Amino acid sequence: MNCVMVTNNSKCFEKWKGKIKVDYSEEWKYLDVLTAARDYIHRGYFLLTHPLAGSVKPNQTPFKSILLSTESLEGAEEFKDLILIEESIAAYHKFMNNRPLPRWSEKSTDDFRTIDLSLMEGAMSNPILNRR
Repeated sequence: MNCVMVTNNSKCFEKWKGKIKVDYSEEWKYLDVLTAARDYIHRGYFLLTHPLAGSVKPNQTPFKSILLSTESLEGAEEFKDLILIEESIAAYHKFMNNRPLPRWSEKSTDDFRTIDLSLMEGAMSNPILNRR
């Protein structure tokens, strides 16, 4: 499957660089990852992972990774993915307006990288993604 991972997480970048396309920037914020994923959808990509996957809210973690593909899963429609990413961007703004991201210690920041990495490891182990 022709996948791209959009991320600001160095652990995800290091794990998957050279294996799949990884669109990574250390400078990106959570919102930048959502916006980059939206740009991919505009270019014909489909979401393989939910933009708000996991139980960590956008105002709790600085890291986000999203997996997309040029192939849809089970007849996904581009406009539905576009609506989902736009709703995720709106949710990001709602959470950040209610309570901005705290200044986390380096230990906590690294823990959030690990949580995001774990979510992507789960997604990447999905047999549907590995069928080709």
